[in-house]
Parts: sequence; structure tokens; C-alpha cells
Amino acid sequence: MIEALTGKDLIAIRIDVLGVSFDSVTMTEAANKALAFMECRNAAYVVTPNPEIVMLCRDDSCLLSAVNSANLVLPDGIGIIKGAQILGTPLREKIPGIEFAETLFGLMAEKGMTVFLLGAKPGVADAAGLKLSDRFKGLKIVGTNDGYFVNDTPIIDKINETSPDLLLVCLGAPKQELWMQKNAPSLKVGLMAGLGGSMDVFACVAERAPESWRKLNLEWLYRLKEDPRRLGRMMNLPKFGFKVIGKRLFRK
Repeated sequence: MIEALTGKDLIAIRIDVLGVSFDSVTMTEAANKALAFMECRNAAYVVTPNPEIVMLCRDDSCLLSAVNSANLVLPDGIGIIKGAQILGTPLREKIPGIEFAETLFGLMAEKGMTVFLLGAKPGVADAAGLKLSDRFKGLKIVGTNDGYFVNDTPIIDKINETSPDLLLVCLGAPKQELWMQKNAPSLKVGLMAGLGGSMDVFACVAERAPESWRKLNLEWLYRLKEDPRRLGRMMNLPKFGFKVIGKRLFRK
């Protein structure tokens, strides 16, 4: 375990799970830290790795660097929580990325704070902006852009014109993590959050698993049921489990 300094000199305990260092925080603490980062205006960024991303990090040193360099690393998925428990260094709470964003939007709406939406197919970010503005009264959507761009410079200029408190980056892993790390020095934002397919959910072009599935920690199985093409990606789940058990059994 290591300690990591966060915004406003807040200290968080970080827990290592197969090389990825997760912040051991509750949802409330994570949201409050995010608000503190926004006030600092240093283009901090949040990542939400699940077991699949942890396994990608083991094969990609650049991605591992981007994830571990994040100002806030949140455990998205029951697999991470169970893995940390097996390793004897439990994390305090599962923090799904989409629920983290919703919690944050609620707090930001109370303060009239601003968001720029980046990612997904053309038109999806626009639709998400309308839905979020209607749902979170007081939240200001100051700009949108789809994720189908080649040159970063025009996108960075567009974002900097609005200087948002939060930049939601939904480019999918590992692209979004690498993009945030690379471009943070050039961006005039308070905080970035990499949240994969969340934009589709906010735009209502995709649905989360029903609450009954989520309560059973089977959201991953529901997604596989709805899209069997995910089977190849899902193979990282048992691989993650075997790696965790192996580390517990054979570490010194």
C-alpha cells in the first residue's frame, strides 16, 4: 500500500491490485475529492479500471503509466473489490464509473458548474447533454464533441474556449486514459473523467443492466447476454481471477 497526495492536501490510501494502484475511498469521498480537484484547475484526471483494464495494463506499460498517474483511481467492478480482498488489502467500496459521474453531476448542479462532453458516435454527446441538463437542473453543458477525431489540436482548442469544470472523456479504454495523460498539460479544465460507454447511457441510446442484476453484481453477465460479441473481452475476467489467486498463493 502507498499513500497518494490528492487535491487540497487530502490523503488517500492506495491499494495495489496486480500493479494498478486504486484509491480506497467511498463514493462520497471520491466525489468530494473530484470537486476539490476542479477548484485547483490543474487538469487532474480520474480513471475507473475494471478487471479487463487491469489485465490490459499488465501487457501495456504506457497504459499502466497513464492509469497509475491518474489523480483518482476508482475500482469499477466487483472483480476489483474481490481481488483486493483475496490479496488481503481490501478496498472500502465499489465505485462504478457511471454512478460516480451521476453523484458528481448532482453536486455540480447545486453549484451551477460546467461540463464538456467528449466521445461516442456523432450526435450522441449532443443528446446526452440535453438529457443531463434536463435531469440535473443547474448543471451547465458548455460544449460537446464526438469521439471520431484524428487531430487533437482542434478539440483541445474547442474545449479550452469553454474552460469547463469537468471534461467527460468517453473514448473507451485504453484510448481515453492515454488521451487524458497526454493532453492534460494543454487543457484548461478542472478535472477530466474517463468513463467509456457512459455517454451512450446518458444519451439513452444504451441501457445499464436492471437494478436486480446490479445488486447481484452481475452487470457484466447482463452485458454479455445483450452482446455476445463481448465474450472475447470477458475472458479477461477469469484470467484476472487466476492471477489474483496465484499472487496470493505464491507471493513471498
